[in-house]
Formats: sequence, C-alpha cells, structure tokens
Amino acid sequence: MDCLAGFSHAPATAILRRPVLYNALRRTGRNGGLKLRAKIVEENDPILKSAIDSASLRFRETHRPEPLFVDPYAGCFVPPDVQMDMKQCSHHYCVATKFMDDKLLRTVNHIDGLKQVVLLTDGMDTRPYRLSWPTSTIIFNVSPERVFKTATEKLRGVGAKIPRSCLSLHVPLESSNIQESLRAKGFNGNLPSIWAMQGLPLMTLASFEDILLTVSGSAMNGCFFMGELPAWLAETEVGTKTSARTWLEKLFMNNGFRVDMVCYEEVARSLGKDLAPGSYKNILFSAEQLRFSDDQMETWRKEFQRTEEEGDEEGFEEL
Repeated sequence: MDCLAGFSHAPATAILRRPVLYNALRRTGRNGGLKLRAKIVEENDPILKSAIDSASLRFRETHRPEPLFVDPYAGCFVPPDVQMDMKQCSHHYCVATKFMDDKLLRTVNHIDGLKQVVLLTDGMDTRPYRLSWPTSTIIFNVSPERVFKTATEKLRGVGAKIPRSCLSLHVPLESSNIQESLRAKGFNGNLPSIWAMQGLPLMTLASFEDILLTVSGSAMNGCFFMGELPAWLAETEVGTKTSARTWLEKLFMNNGFRVDMVCYEEVARSLGKDLAPGSYKNILFSAEQLRFSDDQMETWRKEFQRTEEEGDEEGFEEL
C-alpha cells in the first residue's frame, strides 16, 4: 500500500468534541462569561487548538486496551467531555509518536556522551516528563511560548516532574535566532545530540527551511533528526510516494542531511497494529547530519590558526 495514498485528499475531520482551554471555569454558573472568553481564546488560536487536539489523541491512545504508549499527563490538557475511541486501529499521529519515542530512547541509551535532546514541538509535548531519560540528559524544548506556558501550569497542577538528575530547558519558537538561543541555554554543538520534531507550527516552506538551517548549524556530524512535517510544504504534488521522496531528499540534502521517508504503514505493521482509515497529511522522516556543526567548524578553525601561529614562531626562531 502506498505510504502517501491518502495525501491527495482533504484532512480527516476531527473526531473529538471542541476542547475548552480552562476546564475549571465551567464549574459554576457565575463564571459563564469567563468560560465564553476561554472558548473564544482557543477558537482564535489555531496553534493552541492543534496542540490540544494532539494531546487528545495521546489521551485516547493511553486508554486503549493495548496502547502503543502511555501518556499519563495528556489528560490535563483535554476537556472532561472528550470522546473515547476504542477502535483497534491506531491513528497515524500515535504511530509516529511511538516511532519517535523508541528511536529517541534507543539512541540516547546506546551512544556514549549523548546527553542533549532537542524537541521541536507544539508546546504540549510531554516527552520530557513521561520518557525514562538517562541520567544527566538535558532536554531543550523549542516551542511556542504561550502554549508552553499554559502547558507548564497544567503539568505542575498534576504533579508532573522531569526525571531525577535530568534538566528541561525551554527555547521560545518566537526567538529571533533559535540557534543562538539554544547556545545561550547551554547547547554545545561539539557534543552529540538528537533532534525530534512533532507538532511544531510551520506556516511556510521557508519556516521549515529555517528550522533545517538551525539543526544543520547546531548538530554535530553524525547526529540524527527525525519527525513529522506537513505534506503541503512540498512544492511538488505529493500524491505519489516517488514525488514526495524526491522532494524530501533534495530539500534535506541541500541542508547537509541524508534522509529517509518512513512509511506509517510499515511502522504500524512492525508494532502489530493497523492504521486508522482516512488521510493524514504529514510525512514521517528520519535523517542523519552529514556536515560538521558551526561549533565544530569554529573549533577546527581555532586549532588550525593555533597550529599556523606555532609554525610561524618556530620558523622565526630558526631565522
């Protein structure tokens, strides 16, 4: 079955009821005006709504008889009247979430010195809290600041905590220079890292190219970058697997990455699951950095300069 067979169709309609941002406001009739404002805030903020919709999918997956993963914190983001779907088929988003969870943990546990994890998210990603990170892992969360602040308050309210001896740092997506902001938070391009993107708001192809440029300049040679990106970013028609793959490979190679387009059906099959029917307009990818990071290049430049200066001094002494 073609991995992108459904991409030429319109996105599937939402299965969940429209969520409300502040559930507590609905407890008493006196706060009716506040409840209305909360609804309006969400309806006028598509980024927030998208993040809540994704959290709802994780919440529903968690409560299946045999879930792909368990997200004990997704429930604090969703409304109390969320509709449960107990069908056996798995949503593409949840299959991608499981794929990335497994690859993240497998990589950080098997590569010596890999302590830096960069998550490019919608602001409600709970991976920093729900995954069993190795000791001393530093998680950099790049996401919309307003969504991240809302999510952080809710997570604190349910007692969510980062694994002991690990650290989570937020970098606002709105930063004028994300690469510099990461460096200011302590990210080191001379050390191994792994990057994962899911739910990050991307409005244009140029915005994703900026992200690629950031990852390419920050991640040292050999690091991995995986995630989901909207299929509509493709300048070519992605109704076929071949055209999407060609576009993806060209885009990533131009930024120094070797990339594979991952088939949702194959991932689901390897997990013993069937995909839910309907279209899903995202592309799942896994890439490897082929270039040296900016920090690696700067280290090399300084070493070369030092060697040259030492050579000049030795030559002067011989004269």
